[in-house]
Amino acid sequence: LIDVSGKRYLDAISSWWVNLFGHSNSYINKALKNQLNKLEHVMLSNLTHKPVIKLSEKLSSLTQYKLGHCFYGSDGASAVEVALKMSFHYWYNKGFLNKKKFICLQNSYHGETLGALAVTNIQSFKEIYTSLLNKTYIITTPDSRNINKGNSANEIARCAIFDLEILLKKNHNKIAAIIIEPLVQCAGGMIMYDSIYLKLVREICNNYNIHLIADEIAVGCGRTGKFFACEHAEIWPDFLCLSKGITGGYLPLSLVMTTDKIYNSIYYKNNINIFLHSHSYSGNPLACCAALATLEIFNKDNILQRISQDMKKITKALTSLITHPKIINFRQKGMIWAFDVIIEDPEQIETFSKKFFVAALKNELLLRPIGNTVYLMPPYILNKNEIQHMTSAIFQTFNEVIT
Repeated sequence: LIDVSGKRYLDAISSWWVNLFGHSNSYINKALKNQLNKLEHVMLSNLTHKPVIKLSEKLSSLTQYKLGHCFYGSDGASAVEVALKMSFHYWYNKGFLNKKKFICLQNSYHGETLGALAVTNIQSFKEIYTSLLNKTYIITTPDSRNINKGNSANEIARCAIFDLEILLKKNHNKIAAIIIEPLVQCAGGMIMYDSIYLKLVREICNNYNIHLIADEIAVGCGRTGKFFACEHAEIWPDFLCLSKGITGGYLPLSLVMTTDKIYNSIYYKNNINIFLHSHSYSGNPLACCAALATLEIFNKDNILQRISQDMKKITKALTSLITHPKIINFRQKGMIWAFDVIIEDPEQIETFSKKFFVAALKNELLLRPIGNTVYLMPPYILNKNEIQHMTSAIFQTFNEVIT
């Protein structure tokens, strides 16, 4: 990024976690220019177009066709709204009229529209609007930062699952779905957890006949080292939400992937209770074209292999942070790094965050801490010099702010 005075900044947070291949990527630029000469937009009600068909087919193939249908929205929150509504609609059509409650995890974030906010558990976003929101069941997050208390991340995940089991034993008849952010709760403070939790949640959902909604808006598209975060647990959800990086950071686009079983229940022939939901720009051809170009870059440039190599280099460059007396809970998953800074006075946390942001800009680095949590979520194409600049700048910024 270059500001009005010509100063350059390395975007180490991918402009709110959307930019995968750097700003103004020539391959995506070319694809968009070609699409502009063909079709800029058409509604998806009773109509379709080549980019959305091709994108749906490619994404479905990445799930081995376990999730064979895509429903398009405009942004992450709208994808979550669609998934929640679809889950309820499925149970409604099956005659389970009481299954209309949802479960989310502590510190979860799923968006700021009313439905998505109801399954969000960060009070700063929802406190004012509580009276407008449906009640949601909230269960323990398997926060791997608790390994400092003597348990492994695997053990923490297995303990946390009891919360879900106890809740469902009593209430499964009125619960439609659980929604989770697989492996990393980003807005909640880059909280990471063991993949065994996903596997156990999938088993319990099967046992108690409730849906699993995987919100991969922030963690999908390669961010955790696999294209879908759920792949780490070798499971597939009933609904998978994608947005952010799916267009390489170019245009708003979101989608919900789901199964044949669910699709057939809400769109089967002669069904008067079909799923009705639409946005004017759902599945926009330009956005779908950017998404197709993004998937092509993953394939032609072996991006997942590059992520595997680069995450080791960056982790190695940051290792000295682990022993710093002011730093705790250094953690990493794929192309996400985070650590917590010890702030003695809780009232100074917001001040720290602002100071760190400003100091980082002076060091030509775009970073935006979440409270006292400093994190890196860079694009996937950093070269050796850019990695060196990013890691040295974060050290310099940290030392300036702490001292």
